[in-house]
Amino acid sequence: MNTKEEKQVKPPYLMISILFFGAFVSFLNNSLLNVALPSIMDDLQVDYPTVQWLVTGYMLISGILIPTSAFLLTRFTNRALYITAMSLFTLGTLIAAIAPNFGLLLTGRMVQAAGSSVMAPLLMNIMLVSFPRKQRGTAMGVFGLVMITAPAIGPTLSGYIVQYHHWRLLFEMILPFAILCLVLAVWKLKNVMETKESHLDILSVILSVIAFGGLLYGFSSASDSNKGWDDPSVITTIAVGAVGILLFVWRQLKLSNPLLELRVYRYPMFALASVISVVVSAAMFSGMILTPAYVQKVRDISPLDSGLLMLPGAIIMGIMSPITGWLFDRFGPRVLAAVGLSITAVSTYMLAGLQLDTSYEHIMLIYAIRMLGMSMVMMPIMTNGLNQLPTRLNPHGTAINNTVQQVAGSLGTAIFVSIMNSRTISAAQSLIGSTDPATVSQEQIALLSKQALLDGIQYSFLIATFVTIAALILSLFVKRVDVSPQAVMKLEEDSEQHGSQFAAVNRKPAKS
Repeated sequence: MNTKEEKQVKPPYLMISILFFGAFVSFLNNSLLNVALPSIMDDLQVDYPTVQWLVTGYMLISGILIPTSAFLLTRFTNRALYITAMSLFTLGTLIAAIAPNFGLLLTGRMVQAAGSSVMAPLLMNIMLVSFPRKQRGTAMGVFGLVMITAPAIGPTLSGYIVQYHHWRLLFEMILPFAILCLVLAVWKLKNVMETKESHLDILSVILSVIAFGGLLYGFSSASDSNKGWDDPSVITTIAVGAVGILLFVWRQLKLSNPLLELRVYRYPMFALASVISVVVSAAMFSGMILTPAYVQKVRDISPLDSGLLMLPGAIIMGIMSPITGWLFDRFGPRVLAAVGLSITAVSTYMLAGLQLDTSYEHIMLIYAIRMLGMSMVMMPIMTNGLNQLPTRLNPHGTAINNTVQQVAGSLGTAIFVSIMNSRTISAAQSLIGSTDPATVSQEQIALLSKQALLDGIQYSFLIATFVTIAALILSLFVKRVDVSPQAVMKLEEDSEQHGSQFAAVNRKPAKS
């Protein structure tokens, strides 16, 4: 029996390079705006909850569309899909660059997200079919370089641009690269993935929008200091999203051709990898939110210097990602994950010990060590889980991975920001309440407020330490998936048998 994977003799390196280039531009764009939000807020005369929609809206569109990527990858050729996605991303970038008001700027971001959402699943699937399973670690390590490094250098680049140029340059500099990606795709991109007729269940799409849209919006709103977890709109949207998830899962299990094939969770290493990815994503996003909060709000360090502080960590992740992939092919995922999560747990605990006078170099060193640990975890765990899936389930596995990471990142951000805000308020009440209002100066109140915020950040990092330890314990149960030719052939044969048996039982797809 010959699978697509076995037929692929030589990986299409030129095509993969084009895809890498496009994905890098797309992922870089994702994190560019975070530092620029205050400048955009002042320039377009909007408040912070409104300008935050440039990030929240982008995340919402991505979270809603990613679950449909399995259908898109199965139904359409990779060439047509990539050209369409990059065309949308380029159009969105152009709209945002020339937008005269906030409404049009937000529209541009939404169109960008519609194009960008398919990039990671598409590139990951092409990597899976282009390389044999025994070489996937190295290949996915290179993919990790793009997926992790581009968003990591975004804040540094954005901080420089915002400090010395206009925020529109963030879009203007992306536009020519997006156009170049599109031209290269039209010129050189070929089809390497098999397609088949696939039915799109409209009800599943609607439930997906309600479920993931509700959860992502609810979690994002919960981290807003003007709302919080007890706000009626937060409670309502999260509840609607949770009900939507239950109905979405029920619907997928009833369909013979689901939008997302949730039966991938029958494969234990994929299921365990998915759980670990959720925990690690939540912990990783905590560092991306809490560290800038400490650096800028507690230490009054400029956005540019704040971005530069995180740059060594980004460089380390970029260097380590291919190395980690090579180590995965040699030694498997458990050792890498255990060592990486141990480093992450220790460095996160060290961040919980930051003080008002901690040196800039010391903060940079701890953050870089934390990124070193993170770089050893995500790709090995994810690749090992995907290695246990038969080829026909690769699109569903990558779609599920990207979806749960998106939701986990949103949930992690909301929870840790909420913990930080709650602890800060209680610490401020304790510190300021113990002083005599008649004798305390404004400078002392400002110092006490910073101390209260520091207390909130320290406590949040402490919680993040325990979350990381939970992921470390889970990683001890990871087993290396057998990728020998005999094991792969048996996996594919079993998958075909199970697929045909299920199709026979569910001959008629459920009506929407």
